[in-house]
Amino acid sequence: MAQVIMPKMGDGMTEGTLLRWLKKEGDVVERGEVIAEIETDKASVELPAESSGKLANILVKEGDTVPVGTVIAEILGEGEQPQAAAIAQPAVAETPVAAPPPTETVKAEEPPLQERVKASPLARRIAQEAGIDLAMVKGTGPGGRIVERDVQQFLAARQAAARLPVSEPPRPTVPPAETPTLTGGEPLSRMRRLIAERTTLTKQTVPHFYVTMDIDMTEAMALRERLNAALPEEAPKLSVNDFVTKACALALARYPQVNALYQNERIYPSSEIHIGIAVALPDGLIVPVLRHCERKTLRQIAHETRQLVEKARAGRLTPEEYSGATFSVSNLGMYGVDDFIAIINPPAVAILAVGAVQKQPVVLEDDTIAVRQRMKVTLSADHRALDGAVAAEFLRELKRILENPYQMVE
Repeated sequence: MAQVIMPKMGDGMTEGTLLRWLKKEGDVVERGEVIAEIETDKASVELPAESSGKLANILVKEGDTVPVGTVIAEILGEGEQPQAAAIAQPAVAETPVAAPPPTETVKAEEPPLQERVKASPLARRIAQEAGIDLAMVKGTGPGGRIVERDVQQFLAARQAAARLPVSEPPRPTVPPAETPTLTGGEPLSRMRRLIAERTTLTKQTVPHFYVTMDIDMTEAMALRERLNAALPEEAPKLSVNDFVTKACALALARYPQVNALYQNERIYPSSEIHIGIAVALPDGLIVPVLRHCERKTLRQIAHETRQLVEKARAGRLTPEEYSGATFSVSNLGMYGVDDFIAIINPPAVAILAVGAVQKQPVVLEDDTIAVRQRMKVTLSADHRALDGAVAAEFLRELKRILENPYQMVE
């Protein structure tokens, strides 16, 4: 008899959602055969059978979310009988309730000492690092268990409350009597909910600043046209984003401060350049990661980016393919967007927002006017790790590379 468990598909994964069973109870399955689809906070993943036998004792229904390590079914050999009678939850260490630390800004009645708090190990670690009393956190996991998102939401609320003026309480923008009552509506999907939680937390805790630069893309667009014309008709063409990604890799190699991670009040510049490429999905956004861009040619970047985008849209990215970015690029130029700002993807310290390439009249150095192809880019930077001068120097180098594009194909 083999147990089928909710797998751990990444360091930050604490729970998963059973999307659908591809086999039903009583079906004979072979080792390696896909029996179900699960959803993490990033993608849908196929779940293969760990052994051959008969699928039995399905304990988790489609749509249910359970912690990592939960037994969700069993695979029986000949003559074997089911053993699990109910969902077997992973062991959860219980934490004695402690009094709030002296600096705690949120007050509540101290619970009895004999009370215990159920929390995931990750939630307990985050709470300990932030000085949060778990007794004050409402758990939304199975059985009221406190999971990572509960601690992060509590931390965000506490930080927001600390920023409010002490002398004047916040006033609602709409009087309670005038607040409309909404009915119906669609619940957030797991991906949409995670995006909401993480972007809210990031904007509240990461001090963003923004630097915008206008880049002349005339030479780069001409080079792109020549390179694409030389490709076989059926071959994928080089995109503007491929040129931007390659140029970012070259600029980041010169400014490793921008290609860095910020964690636990320490900065970690990296010589390995892993660029996340933001991809829009019907239900949200995912950022597959193109690894070791410092080693890749322009054509390799174009080829591997297309593979990642196709896997992302099919929901088939592995955790290794959407984690570990040291820098990210978000491009809305294909929608005709002039310019915008993007939210940093921690622990990285910067992200580049790319607008559309547009023909514009430009005054040249000899005071003549010519039509040139221009593009605006905006760097969002974490002020804890970067200052404006470094951000500006990085963008200046990026501009130099894109305006002299032949060095990208040397």
